[in-house]
Amino acid sequence: WRGHRFMDWLRRQQEGPAPRDAGFWGEVGYRVERSVRALERRVDAEHAHLDQFLSAIEASPNGVMLLDASDQIEWCNSVAADHFGLDPLRDRRQRITNLVRSPVFVTYLQSGDYDEAVNFTGPGSGGTVAVLIRPYGEGMKLVLSQDITERERNDAMRRDFVANVSHEIRTPLTVLAGFIETMGSLPLTEAERRRVLELMSQQTVRMQTLVGDLLTLAQLEGSPRPPADRWVPVHRLFAQVRSDAEALSSGRHALRFSGADVAQIAGAEAELLSALANLVNNAVRYTPSGGSVDVSWTLRSDGAGEIEVRDSGIGIAREHLPRLTERFYRVDGSRSRDTGGTGLGLSIVKHVAQRHGGELEVRSEPGKGSSFKLIFPAARVRGAEPGGDARRTVQSADRIDAA
Repeated sequence: WRGHRFMDWLRRQQEGPAPRDAGFWGEVGYRVERSVRALERRVDAEHAHLDQFLSAIEASPNGVMLLDASDQIEWCNSVAADHFGLDPLRDRRQRITNLVRSPVFVTYLQSGDYDEAVNFTGPGSGGTVAVLIRPYGEGMKLVLSQDITERERNDAMRRDFVANVSHEIRTPLTVLAGFIETMGSLPLTEAERRRVLELMSQQTVRMQTLVGDLLTLAQLEGSPRPPADRWVPVHRLFAQVRSDAEALSSGRHALRFSGADVAQIAGAEAELLSALANLVNNAVRYTPSGGSVDVSWTLRSDGAGEIEVRDSGIGIAREHLPRLTERFYRVDGSRSRDTGGTGLGLSIVKHVAQRHGGELEVRSEPGKGSSFKLIFPAARVRGAEPGGDARRTVQSADRIDAA
């Protein structure tokens, strides 16, 4: 009878405790139950470890997919699903080649040569996906994927950058070489000689400006973030920039600076000055005589601060706005060179803004002028100097030279 009770407990897959009988069957039941419970604990622990492992893979920024010997999907994380355009639940146990039709990927999968990764256009993300396959077990495959769209874009920008730098430096060097040859081989009058030297000087200044901007960019990219406890008075920036703008304008524009008397920004003064000077000088260069350039400081309600440079110049067409901060991008290449631009100024401005935790906002309309805003977060802004009155503002204007 006791043996029957024990066998019935086993048939019920050890539901509940084993029969508590004395003697032989009680001892057997006790030992079997203890072994079963120990096994259950080990299985639960293994499941927990597996869940942790899958959670870690799910958190990976890269795609991970497991294929069986028939190339059917055993499992994939959400990143791999995005890369390949899959549904992790619905597409499980489906052959990957029935779901991903890219010839590049299919050929790579079926080739058996997995020494190097291949790139293809992901059907899910639409970007460029790098895929590397690693065989394991009995014909199974680990498929690793990574979205390299941004990396390829950066590589293309670097290639363009090198090509542009080469072109920008080669052009003035070619001009200088031509002038040197002219001066050495042809008899020139004193007036002609002065003219040639003047043109050579212009090309030299152009190269110096270009090299200076390149060095500034390199310094911005390789330096630690600006200090957050070094406060720069905005009115001091305005004063320095205004002096240069007046010289560049030569009285042809109305230059107005306002609202900066009590404002401060935490950061690197040289960087902030460079960014603001680029914006103001651009505004002067691209605003016809008789136009205006307004530079203002505003403390926003959320505590952020903004410097706006607004002009009444020629404006910029909408299609050019997204690319303005690309290196060497020019809306009008010939005009930019004529006005002394290198095509790097707005890239410098954007870098400075980002290094200070801020952003550059651009609005423009052809024929109606442009607005460039440097926006700084509240953590880097103070509305008043110690003992200052935050309500004070200062406005000043330069009269257009009637002459």
